[in-house]
Amino acid sequence: MALFEYILLGVAVLLLLSVISSKASTQLGVPTLVLFLAIGMLAGSDGPGGIYFDSPWLAQSLGTLALIFILFSGGLDTKWKEAKSVLWRGAILSTLGVILTAAIVAYAAFYVLDFTMLEAMLLAAIISSTDAAAVFSILRSKQISLKGDLRPLLELESGSNDPMAIFLTTSLIGLIMGQVTSPTALMPMFAQQMALGAVFGIISGRSMAYLINRIRLDYEGLYPVLTISLVLVTYTVTSILGGNGFLAVYLAGLALANHSFIHKRSLMHYHDSVAWLMQIAMFLTLGLLVYPTRLIPVAGISLFICFVLMFMARPISVLLCLLPFRQMSLKERVLISWVGLRGSVPIILATFPLISGVGKADMIFNVVFFVVLASVLLQGSTIPFLARRLGLDMPLEIQPEIAAKQEKEAWESLFKLKVFPGSAAEGRQIADLNIPDDTWIAVLRRDGHPMRPVGSTVLRAGDRLTVQSGGQSLEMLRQLVEKKEKANPPDQLEA
Repeated sequence: MALFEYILLGVAVLLLLSVISSKASTQLGVPTLVLFLAIGMLAGSDGPGGIYFDSPWLAQSLGTLALIFILFSGGLDTKWKEAKSVLWRGAILSTLGVILTAAIVAYAAFYVLDFTMLEAMLLAAIISSTDAAAVFSILRSKQISLKGDLRPLLELESGSNDPMAIFLTTSLIGLIMGQVTSPTALMPMFAQQMALGAVFGIISGRSMAYLINRIRLDYEGLYPVLTISLVLVTYTVTSILGGNGFLAVYLAGLALANHSFIHKRSLMHYHDSVAWLMQIAMFLTLGLLVYPTRLIPVAGISLFICFVLMFMARPISVLLCLLPFRQMSLKERVLISWVGLRGSVPIILATFPLISGVGKADMIFNVVFFVVLASVLLQGSTIPFLARRLGLDMPLEIQPEIAAKQEKEAWESLFKLKVFPGSAAEGRQIADLNIPDDTWIAVLRRDGHPMRPVGSTVLRAGDRLTVQSGGQSLEMLRQLVEKKEKANPPDQLEA
């Protein structure tokens, strides 16, 4: 029992240090990824912690589980209205962009490393995906954001390019190990995985919204458990049937967020917390897995690969992929090229060759780990400076005066509505009304008694609603709760 308590204490201390380090990252302008990894490395065999951990299988399993919930949370946080305007650009960057980046890095690695072309392509595929979360954590620490469509484009690219990198990695391992007979066999496999992943993901997201609204659980605390189980079912069923499970969970989150469902705000906050917990656990585990003394021998080669990735592969792939979109300025293309940070996914993918028994797996893992650290430290520390120099930065709207203005505007946009007998809203749950995201029912007054409405609340004739809304959204809700022949204008509350 004492051993278990010591292990539990160690886990608690590492989690506590990680949470505290996230505060330090905003002060230092360094992504939390680096600090999480650093804590894991310090706690490992080569560090003062002296914790021995040498289980690539466990690291890969934890990384896969973490990716499932990180991608789902990323889908939930993606605003479809913003992503829709950059859909084609994001799709091209997350598919063709990943392939072009991997191809350029592969040729460079082939000429400087004692690798076969397949091994060089495997290394390049592993580091081909980007991590925008690291970018935005840096920008938040500097109180700046990006202009125009840059933010939704980077969010969409980073959320959707991981499945392509995962497919390339697993396919190349299959070719190296003889499990796949020829490269031509990969084309139908790719089409199948992406098609099934997309179809199952969208269907799963819509089914989640329907089930959450219909099941009517007695305890609110069970809804997060329900969504966790649905996410895992989406990933596993899609993977078993030959689809890309990672693409499925990302699209499921995106489809779910595009619908109204019970406890939407609380569930989104919950999955954001789960995603953070998964990131911390994953980074700590990967930090424990690496031996810092083994990174020194590959430092020179890794810096060369990192140079090719940052100054050749990423810029060329971005410029070629965005060539048809003439509305984007050269400055925007330059910033997108530089913002292509490597993150957690490459390190997780680097454990795949270790598990599969690829000959150069140890060297690939160490090179990938070094490249990720160099990319985050060099690019991450210069993104705010470059954004300012290019004139593409803008203040992050979290200043107290802006928050106060928004709060004042919110109180000024409160309206009173009444549910009329025979209206479309009578006898229906609030979640079934598909109320726009910019509309919020603050108070429901029934028989003279105020109550806090939730998604499962069934509206009755005579209910009086205090609503925060405006414009077309308010008009749409008004049409739902009132008879058309009595379409009286709502009474605005005094601020």
